[in-house]
Amino acid sequence: MTTPLAVLLALALAAVVTAAVLNRATRRIATEAERLVPRTGRVTPVAGGEIHWRAEGEGPTILCIHGLAGNLRDFTYALAPRLAAEGFRVVSLDRPGCGWSERPGEEAARLPRQAAMIAEFMEAEGLSPAVVVGHSLGGAVALTLALEHPERVAALALVAPLTAPMPDAPTVFKGLEVRTRRLREILAQTLAVPIAKRTGQATLRAVFAPEPPPEDFLVRGGGAFALRPKGFRCASEDLVAAGEGLPALAPRWATLNVPGGILYGEADAILDPESQGRAAAERIPGFTLETLPERGHMLPITAPEETAAFVARLARAAG
Repeated sequence: MTTPLAVLLALALAAVVTAAVLNRATRRIATEAERLVPRTGRVTPVAGGEIHWRAEGEGPTILCIHGLAGNLRDFTYALAPRLAAEGFRVVSLDRPGCGWSERPGEEAARLPRQAAMIAEFMEAEGLSPAVVVGHSLGGAVALTLALEHPERVAALALVAPLTAPMPDAPTVFKGLEVRTRRLREILAQTLAVPIAKRTGQATLRAVFAPEPPPEDFLVRGGGAFALRPKGFRCASEDLVAAGEGLPALAPRWATLNVPGGILYGEADAILDPESQGRAAAERIPGFTLETLPERGHMLPITAPEETAAFVARLARAAG
């Protein structure tokens, strides 16, 4: 007769074996992701970490900050070369903890801490003041940078930005809502990466909707880089930190004294153009809102010409 203890031991053994198999698959997928998306830029040390970045072009500086689960290739894919051709020096960075950048832990995911690390990087590389482009979650980081370190920001060009607290995370990012460090790490090392690989195309379609994702986005756009434990961990920390930090920060946007504007796709399926775009433009002094019909959330990739024109106009107006 099988005893309860024997059943428990068998279940425990099965769990250990399953976790080992998943961890081995995770390491294999992550190794391939890093091969597909190698480090291609420079690295600048900052307190508690380092910033990986790339620059192209010559002229006044435009600094680009990407969104949730992204990396600097969101900009180098198409937007940065266009702005460089317009006579700007375009610096695209991996946000602290993302891509090839590093941060000391989940506390550094908080918006003011990310902004402080980016401000330190800008000072080290002589990039201030710069026109700061913030896409999606990068918009909230850019706003915080302008709020906490105004001397670093000449103007803000916010592209489909997160600007206000949301009652719920977008459906496609629900799996990132993990609020305990231990559970987040367990998932990062076992389930998260294999599941992300299996559902990757569906996720991309949801993020780019209603436009199709480019066929080369996984490599040229760096999409494969999300398929690492670090990618899951960073995105989860970012999502939770933004949800906790925005309620206190968003009311302060009205005190900003920096020129800028907001660009949104009218068909954005991730963030609402009205509550995140128009409401912010009306609240921030001097800001304007521009919209693109039938465009979605990933404007730096799907509408690079219109996005470049928007950023260049703001940059020139800022002198």
